[in-house]
Amino acid sequence: MSCSGNNPHIGIIMGSESDMPVMEACMKQLDDFGVPYEVKVASAHRKPAEVHEWASTAHERGIRVIIAAAGKAAHLGGVVAAYTPCPVIAVPMKTSDLGGLDSLLSMVQMPSGVPVACVAINGAKNAAILAVQIMGTGCEGARQKIIDYKAAMAQA
Repeated sequence: MSCSGNNPHIGIIMGSESDMPVMEACMKQLDDFGVPYEVKVASAHRKPAEVHEWASTAHERGIRVIIAAAGKAAHLGGVVAAYTPCPVIAVPMKTSDLGGLDSLLSMVQMPSGVPVACVAINGAKNAAILAVQIMGTGCEGARQKIIDYKAAMAQA
């Protein structure tokens, strides 16, 4: 698997523009790693056809891992996972109703055959790190970025 070039390797999708401030930590981490990504805002409930189109063509665009952020019912990660062969990492958004526990539980309770990995509530930075780790299983450059990152953390 080649991981070079400027085409996006990570797809980030969020259910609402209101998720953007939290997801900026994800984008910053990917920028720090030098990993190209694309961003889409589309709700699984309000724009299902748009989500279907984006998710079902992600691998054709060179996307290797998808990060899906959503709150409340938080079906976005599961819907995306149903339409793509790419691994999906869900980021549950903190909510005013249940503090994000509603989002977290919605994301980790995917049915058999439609796996979605899940990070902590508002865990956007960890989603980026996990996405690059997944890429690193088939890309020495991505693996080296994680090795260097962990070595720098150990020195801090």
